[in-house]
Amino acid sequence: MTHANTGRIQQHLEKMAEFTATPGEGTTRMSYSPQGQQAREYIKAQMHAAGLTVREDAIGNIFGKSAAQDPTLPSVMIGSHFDSVPNGGAFDGPAGVVMGLEIATLFQEQRLLPRYPLEVVALVEEEGASFGRGLLASSAIAGKVDAQELHRLQDSRGQSAAQCMAQVGFDADNVASVVRAPQTLKAFIELHIEQGPVLEQEALDVGLVDVIVGISQLVVTITGKAGHAGTTPMDRRHDALVAASRVIASVGDFARQAGEETVATVGKIQVLPNGANVIPSKVIFTVDIRSKQLDKLQQVLEQTRACIQQQAGAGIECRIEQPLLVEPTRLDAGIHGLLKKHSEALGLGHRTMVSGAGHDAMIFAGITNVGLVFVPSKDGLSHHPDEWTDYAQIQKGIDVIFQTVKELTEATSHDQ
Repeated sequence: MTHANTGRIQQHLEKMAEFTATPGEGTTRMSYSPQGQQAREYIKAQMHAAGLTVREDAIGNIFGKSAAQDPTLPSVMIGSHFDSVPNGGAFDGPAGVVMGLEIATLFQEQRLLPRYPLEVVALVEEEGASFGRGLLASSAIAGKVDAQELHRLQDSRGQSAAQCMAQVGFDADNVASVVRAPQTLKAFIELHIEQGPVLEQEALDVGLVDVIVGISQLVVTITGKAGHAGTTPMDRRHDALVAASRVIASVGDFARQAGEETVATVGKIQVLPNGANVIPSKVIFTVDIRSKQLDKLQQVLEQTRACIQQQAGAGIECRIEQPLLVEPTRLDAGIHGLLKKHSEALGLGHRTMVSGAGHDAMIFAGITNVGLVFVPSKDGLSHHPDEWTDYAQIQKGIDVIFQTVKELTEATSHDQ
């Protein structure tokens, strides 16, 4: 039985890890940055080398499509994203992109001609680190992003997503053109590192995801009034940070009360004017809520909103934006069954898993049949410079997907 090439996997991942704004301090590759563009050119070159026809859509997603016995049939799409969080790891996202490149190369080497086209995708913006909007690229493909949103979303420099796209030759105003009609896709399969300790602790090779948790993200702005820290009496202050701290201290309690592995996190906070001797006039912070049960997600969301609104009044104003709400997603049972069958045929240790992290797969599940395969993460680390998955473990995950993709595309040898 043919196996993925571990040396190629290593070469691709190590090369992509070089495209970072923080050498020696993990991977920092923001979408549309110089490092993002370096990765883009590398990915396109590898797609061409694998014999794929390459195109980029209006917001910069990269697609490589194979020849097929019937090019009019819907594609079996495989891949992941190539952006990162600041000072993140080299595997979150790129491992799935490399999976796509490797499977395309195996098709080429084995002279396999699929009946249904094989399509490899490298998605430009998943993490949300650039513009505060996770799963942006896949959401655009699913028709959930419009040009107005791309002009509204901003990076840390105050540049809009639309401006950043335009600077490297893409066109946010044409975002409607990136939407994929469901009839153009037969399936989407993603490989990802687990980002948790379960597979490593249980000494298993692959996790086969059947459910991805629901995610809600809030951006909260609490506005008060600045004043001198030494001369403004305590009973006359409108301190935005004090109001924000009451919410931040409560969010975790709401998740614990909900149970069922529900989690909530305040991970980003900005205090203005950010002076040691100035009463804070404005605080902007994020709230990330996740649960595998929609009712629990909504419960924590409602409690958090109520807590925020309770801070309003007496010189304090509150504004809540909700850039992301994705319900818990059950993935396709048929593809899950194929992944399980091929895991067993390959002799790999496997288990069915719930994903506590959001992935592009959950967005694609709204338009096609989806599978998601996890490979082990050393010490469960992710979004960290020490993020690591052995290349041989990635190879096993790719082997499972390769066999599944061969079956889904109904690939046959040229020599037959």
